[in-house]
Amino acid sequence: MSHHSDMHQNALVLFSGGQDSATCLAHALARYARVETIGFDYGQRHRVELAQRLVVLRELRARFPAWAARLGEDHVLDLAVLGQVSDTALTRDTAIAMQASGLPNTFVPGRNLLFLTLAAALAYRRGHSVIVTGVCETDFSGYPDCRDDTMKALQVALSLGMDRRFLIDTPLMWLDKAATWQLAHALGQAADPHGGGPALTALIAEHTHTCYLGERRQRHPWGWGCGQCPACELRASGWARWPQRPEPD
Repeated sequence: MSHHSDMHQNALVLFSGGQDSATCLAHALARYARVETIGFDYGQRHRVELAQRLVVLRELRARFPAWAARLGEDHVLDLAVLGQVSDTALTRDTAIAMQASGLPNTFVPGRNLLFLTLAAALAYRRGHSVIVTGVCETDFSGYPDCRDDTMKALQVALSLGMDRRFLIDTPLMWLDKAATWQLAHALGQAADPHGGGPALTALIAEHTHTCYLGERRQRHPWGWGCGQCPACELRASGWARWPQRPEPD
């Protein structure tokens, strides 16, 4: 799903403000001629990620001028309707727990299906044929809408339904979180051999937001967060397993 041709030059990145989508944005900036970003406000508890998106975009532009030249408009869609149809720990003030289905109650049914459908509609209007998303089947909570099969099916459905050949690019699909940190390092290094790798991973650690509780008062080596929720645990364990992580001062 990651083949690349002259046809696919323009990309729309689903950018939440988190580690994974920031890494996907770097991947897109390294790969495509013109890149735009899209985010969604669906009443999520970790709304702080919406503010952090703008910080990450600003910092990326400042630190990587070559990427800044390719980085176009940012779009944020109001998806309050998603909060109305879902009763989950991401949209309600309830404790994060496993459900009888075996899925954690952080699963928002239909979220990625809706995100990608709306992203495709925007991509259609903006002239993008690639949609880049950070879904992953390796380090994930078992969400069915993150699976490679789901993405392939959606790629077919969206391409048929809009009569345009969309490519859904999923650079993180088979990577664990340690490999995601390493990918960011490699992308930064390729963009700027003079310290770009450490600069990009430091930018991601400092400015992206992953914590489900929206906690930005506690700074850990891997970034800000409560340190306890599933998102923080995944991010922290990936950092701990990443061989090239910087040693704390």
